[in-house]
Amino acid sequence: MRRGGEIRKERRRGEREPGLLAQLRRPPGGRDARIMLLAQLLDRAGTGVWAAACVLYFTFVVGLDAGRLGILLGAAGVAGIAGSPLAGHLADRFPVRSLLIGAHLLRLVTLCLLLVVTDFALLLPVVAVTHLGDRAAKTLEMLFATRVAGERRATYQALSRSSANAGYALGAGLAAIGLAVGTRGAYHVLILANALSFLVAAVLVRRTREPRGRGLVAAPAAPAAPTEGPAAAAAAADGGPGPWRDRGYLRFVLLDIPMNLDDSILAIGIPLWLVSHTTAPHELIPAFLVVNTVLVVVLQLRVSAKVQGPRRAAGAVALYGLTTLLCCVLLAASTGGGVWTASAALLAAAVLATAAELMRSVSSWELAVSLAPRQARASYLGVAGMAQSVQKSAGPLLLTGAVMAAGPAGWLVLGAAVAGLSLVQRRAAVRRLDLLAGTPAPAPAAAA
Repeated sequence: MRRGGEIRKERRRGEREPGLLAQLRRPPGGRDARIMLLAQLLDRAGTGVWAAACVLYFTFVVGLDAGRLGILLGAAGVAGIAGSPLAGHLADRFPVRSLLIGAHLLRLVTLCLLLVVTDFALLLPVVAVTHLGDRAAKTLEMLFATRVAGERRATYQALSRSSANAGYALGAGLAAIGLAVGTRGAYHVLILANALSFLVAAVLVRRTREPRGRGLVAAPAAPAAPTEGPAAAAAAADGGPGPWRDRGYLRFVLLDIPMNLDDSILAIGIPLWLVSHTTAPHELIPAFLVVNTVLVVVLQLRVSAKVQGPRRAAGAVALYGLTTLLCCVLLAASTGGGVWTASAALLAAAVLATAAELMRSVSSWELAVSLAPRQARASYLGVAGMAQSVQKSAGPLLLTGAVMAAGPAGWLVLGAAVAGLSLVQRRAAVRRLDLLAGTPAPAPAAAA
């Protein structure tokens, strides 16, 4: 009996998913996916360098005041919104690999221009084009990945998130060295480091092969989108050709915007709330980034293994809403205690915001692919990418202008709203999946 139990234990261990390092060595998509993950790591390392230094560079080196800096970053955010649909539109017509190389080289040029451009009127288009290229590159990377990884795209997305977060952390660490020096030359070295990362990424992407299926992104073999019959007719009536006339898909993208608020809550909401409404020490703020980075690198692959397929992704949307609600409850409660109570509540809120991010990063992309028609999925995914860009522009304004201005009640209202919208998103996603599969939608009670 003991020997049999040992054999069963060994068998279960053998059936477990490979670890993170093993998956990175043999990712879904093989050699091309491995090269792309390395390119993403270097890209994000450079982006981490610039993200940590850009505000200080524009303030102390270029000499912009707070008003002009806000206009500059706001214009960049608006330009970034256009990057995803533009990339999807072009990917329907041109090779993704060539477009991605072009996006890397575009950012290389604009970053180098920052070394010589100091006039505000010229900085506006330079920084805007940089952000447009940044969002376009992220969309093209995922289009490339979904084509080469096929049905295992959720696993690839988890590996991508882990490598990206490691890159951001590496870049922030390197930026700290330059910021400690603080001279104009040191800031220029940081800009060149970011530009160099784009050049190396472009060279690596050039070593890959163009994935098959222009305008097509692999989806699970079952359920397949019908090509004829009442379900196909209903889908066509709901959307017609192109994502901009597909009301059902646009509804998904619109509801996906609040499903990305964890990003602003973690990066802006929790730190500002700590400073302005709690007694927690300011030295706790860097810990939020550390907690987020470590948990994403360690847990993203495990979460993706449990959210395989569009049905489970729809269920993860509801869990996202619940997790965000609990995070907001902790933030509201963090004002009522002493230093230790506030610190514990804020750290727990950061953990919950990270848990929401883990579920969102897998479910959002999986649903964006699965809810799109089989043809011209690149255009659809480009439109879906707008949700994250819009949130990055509107989320900080929502938190600072409305949520935190209302005090603890603002967080409770925000959490309840996100939780409610997540249920609406889940139900709408399940119904659309049933429509595409040609099966009758479940009864309202079951869908809820």
